[in-house]
This record gives sequence, structure tokens and C-alpha cells, in this order.
Amino acid sequence: MASAPFRPFEDLLDRDAALSRLNEAVAGADDGELFLERRRAEMLGFDDGRLKTASFDASEGFGLRAVKGETAGYAHSTTIDEPALARAVATARLAVGAGGGTLAAPPPRTNRKLYGDIDPIDDAAFALKVDTLREIDAFARALDPRVVQVSASLSASHQEVAILRPEGDLVTDIRPMSRLNISVIVEENGRREAGGHGSGGRHGLLGLIDRGTWEATAREALRIALVNLKAKAAPAGVMDVVLGPGWPGILLHEAVGHGLEGDFNRKGTSAFAGLMGQQVAARGVTVLDDGTIPDRRGSITVDDEGTPSNRTVLIEDGILVGYMQDRQNARLMGVKPTGNGRRESFAHIPMPRMTNTYMLAGDADPASMVASLKDGIYAVGFGGGQVDITSGKFVFSCTEAYRVRNGQVQEPVKGATLIGDGATALKQIRAIGNDMQLDPGIGNCGKAGQWVPVGVGQPSLMIGGLTVGGAAA
Repeated sequence: MASAPFRPFEDLLDRDAALSRLNEAVAGADDGELFLERRRAEMLGFDDGRLKTASFDASEGFGLRAVKGETAGYAHSTTIDEPALARAVATARLAVGAGGGTLAAPPPRTNRKLYGDIDPIDDAAFALKVDTLREIDAFARALDPRVVQVSASLSASHQEVAILRPEGDLVTDIRPMSRLNISVIVEENGRREAGGHGSGGRHGLLGLIDRGTWEATAREALRIALVNLKAKAAPAGVMDVVLGPGWPGILLHEAVGHGLEGDFNRKGTSAFAGLMGQQVAARGVTVLDDGTIPDRRGSITVDDEGTPSNRTVLIEDGILVGYMQDRQNARLMGVKPTGNGRRESFAHIPMPRMTNTYMLAGDADPASMVASLKDGIYAVGFGGGQVDITSGKFVFSCTEAYRVRNGQVQEPVKGATLIGDGATALKQIRAIGNDMQLDPGIGNCGKAGQWVPVGVGQPSLMIGGLTVGGAAA
């Protein structure tokens, strides 16, 4: 079923009347907007040799916000009409009180478009998606007799947003998203291990269901599972670690990225609060948040306040030079918004969030970095992790890692966790590889109960003196 054009004002609201209500809500406030959204999402999951899940969801609604100082009044509704908007005005105005604010300048305009308007749900027929999942299952099982279980999923969504600003500007964006995931379980001599791989981005599904793409994804999932089948218990202790490029940037995202979001620093709760202009990382470390990379999972043409996305330098040659900002925190901190005001949906208030966060490449040869390890860990895949924003302390589990002795990569290890704190780990970076990669397009980020798609990336890194949790050495 093709999606109808998103015409919220023509179909559901009179634009002039909506603008009048919005200005009523923000009278005496510092900022505010009317955010309208329509979203469609589909997910197909193939498991146990059959189609196990087929879901479709459609939603639409609006969120109205009025901001005064550090306070925001927010109301949302799944009904888009004038009576619902009138009720929302009364709620939003509770934050404004007696007023006295000065309305902030509007975001700059942009004609840039970072991705197409394609609807990934309609990009391929339902029957083709099911047949592709069935082929993936059969192909992965035929790759190796030790394969006992295959799971594959295709996800697609189509989000349309319109942001009405108090000055009368209407900012619109159409945001596609698609993703393929394959996981494989292998068994040998009673031992079972799993491996998984996926890819995605702001594009259609056809590229993901191309046979060459999904065959490579299935082979990679199987490779990781077979590596883990041979893995021995990880050692425990303080040792040097080399991280692989690409997806291991999730450690950078969690351990450092959240600490560089504007709200945590304005409130003084980040480990990086008050350190602007100071050296917070080893020389050569440059970290950016870049929402302008075409078709990437974390990219946004405009953020959810209407500000164009940006390429924001956070750390430059080890020096803290910037934070990620939405409009409210930027105003309160006396700086410019960076296009990082994001929300999960119309039912959520925007806040500073990452887009694609990555470290620039250095000049070290990755093979030489590994060869320099006397006794350490080479970690190339990560799973879940936990981070304390205030202290920056993190714990991350490795999904693919190897023991290195005297510069030689040896047996894979299982159950390895990396433990440390972001501020210290940044300063203990001893070498930066020349092989920067972005992740394959699978990241999600949670904050204050909201989830948004993100990207990560980094070159190979050597970090000295990380605590590795595992079995006793």
C-alpha cells in the first residue's frame, strides 16, 4: 500500500489557524514549535525455518512545545485537529507562566537533501521479502553442517515530519530507513555459539535483498559464530587492547559521546563538564558528530526542531572544542545549536542526541599496532554495554575478540569485557590507525527512555591499560 503525501495542514489543519495557536502557546516564551509526524513501519522475521513475525504499524500525531528558560511545556496527541491543538496550547503554556521571554531566532533554512524520498516498505513486494528470507535461511544452513539455527529479519520504515515555527516557517522532511539482520547458531560436540551481522541505512530495501548483499551478510554471521565456537575463556587483568575499525566505535559513542551532549554539560553532570578548551584525549584524537553524511543511518537533513544537521567537531587533536546542542541548551549556554535536537516521535520532547559519531583516522598501520602488543586483546566486535554519564565509567562485552601474545594474534576469547572510564581511555590512546570505517548501519541509541537511530565509526585504536574482565588468567 503506497503512502499518501503528507499534507497535514491542507488535510487536517488550517495553516493560518495552526500558526495562530502556536503563537498563542509561545507568547512570552523563549522558543517552541509544532511538530507533526506520520510514520509507517514493517518488520518481517524468519526463524526456525518459517516466517515467525510479520508486523505493520502506522501512526500519526503532533507535539506542541513552549520553552521558557530551563522549563518546557509539552503536549501531544494522536488526533490532529483544531480542538486537540487548542487543548495542547493550554498545557504547553503552563511552562510559560507570566512570560517575559524573548523568542529565539529561527533556524537557518536549507535546501540540502541527504537521502531520497523512497518508501522502503513499498520498495519490494511482500512476497519477494518473504522469499528472500526463506532463501537466506536455506543458504546459511547449507554453508556449514554445524549450523543448527538461522534467524533473519527485514525492517523498513517511512517517517514524514513537518515542523511549524512561530515565525511562520514550515520545515518538512521525509526519512526512509531499512535494515537487514542475520544471526546463525552453530553446534559442535555439544557446544553452541552464535554470530550475527547486519546492515542498513536511509535507503530502500532493494539493495539489502540483493543476493550479493545478503549472501555476504550470512557468511559474515557464520564466520563470527565459528570463531566463537573455538573461543577460550577470556583472561582477566589490566592489559593493552587494540580495537578494530568501524563498529567498535560504539564504545566511543557510549563512553565519550553521551558525555559531550549539551544538556549533561550545562547541568554539570558530565565527566567533561567545565573542560572546554582543555586536553581531554591523547594528541591526534579528533572526534566528530556528523549528521550530514548521505544515506547513513544516523543522518538527518534537519533535526526535530528544524535546524539543519551539522558536522560538529567535538574533540580536536585531543582538545575539547564543542558539544552537541539542541536549541534550548544552546541558548542557555550562549552558543549556537548544532542540529542535534532529536526525538523518538511526536510523543516525545526533543533533546541533544548524537547522529553519526566517529573518530578521524591517524597514520598508524593497524597490523603494526597489533604486532606491538606483548600480551593483550584484539577486539573487533562488541555487543551491549553500560555507561555512567557522570563518571564516564563503562563496561562493554566483546562479541569477537582474540588473545595476542608477542605480537601474534592467537586464540579467540569468549566472555571478554572491557572496563574503564571514557576520560581516562581517551588519554591512554597510544596509536590511531589509518583505516577509519563507519559501522554497517545497525545502531540505535537510548536516552531518557527515547530511542533514535545513530551511526558510529573509528579507525583501529591501541589503548593502554584497560581492565579486561573475564576468567582468571
